[in-house]
Order: sequence, then C-alpha cells, then structure tokens
Amino acid sequence: MNDAEYQRFTDAAAQCQMTNAAFLAYAVDKAARDLARTAAEIATEREVLDELFAARRHLGRIHGLFNQVAKTLNSGANAPHLDAAAQAVLNAARRMEDAADTLLAHRDGGCPA
Repeated sequence: MNDAEYQRFTDAAAQCQMTNAAFLAYAVDKAARDLARTAAEIATEREVLDELFAARRHLGRIHGLFNQVAKTLNSGANAPHLDAAAQAVLNAARRMEDAADTLLAHRDGGCPA
C-alpha cells in the first residue's frame, strides 16, 4: 500500500467513525462474503482502466494529427470539417474525463452501512 492509498484508507475509516482495524475488518468481511462480486468489480475496474489508458493514447495521437492540420492551415490550405472534428475530439475527451471521475468515485466508495 503506497502513502496515497494508506491516506485514503485512514480518511475513509475516520469518516465512517471507525478505527483502521475495524474498517479493514469490515471491508475484508464484505469482500469475502461475495467473492463473485468482488472478483467482478476488480476485473471490471482493470478493464475500465485499460480502456481509459487506450483512450488517452488515442487522444495523444489525435493531438499530433491536429498539429499537422495546423501546419497545413498555416500553409494556406482549407479544412472545411475542422470545427466538427475538433468538437468531436473535445466531446470524446470530456466523456473520458467523466468516465475517469465515475471510476474514481466508485473506487473511493462510501462508508459501510
């Protein structure tokens, strides 16, 4: 467990008004009671992270392509669909940010009920 993970863990325990040991015991017991769900959540999170990293790579490539478009436009060429393409990329980036935020919110979770 790295320092950030430990801090998140201790903050969550404190927010739930539990000791670290009690919070950990609760979390382990909850995970152990439904191993199929626990495994599915871990697998799903990994798959989502893989997709987010792939999307980030694609956005990096698109960045390079937009640099080429800028160079072409600076040479006097025309790009009639540039605004629509830029808007589509912006929308994709926002969806990726929303997905990452949703994943983090799910991962950080709430207090035990």
